[in-house]
Amino acid sequence: MSNLTTRVFNNGNSQAVRIPQAFKLDTAQVEISRSENGDLVIHPVKQKIGDLLMLALSKFDDNFIAALEEDRNDSLPMQDRVGL
Repeated sequence: MSNLTTRVFNNGNSQAVRIPQAFKLDTAQVEISRSENGDLVIHPVKQKIGDLLMLALSKFDDNFIAALEEDRNDSLPMQDRVGL
């Protein structure tokens, strides 16, 4: 694995590290720990399915929801079927 140098900066009362694009994480949360020799280790935290579902649902805008409601209210006509 290659090494890159990046910047450390203050973000409010916390210290932050800029993560280069080459090390992009596909998660919203990480677990951080310090090894015995002082190295920082960052592990991605997998999101729970329910959290992912709620995140996906939050992306729908009001127009989409209104269209779904309108479609639900427009019922299909009754079908003629042969009796049993």
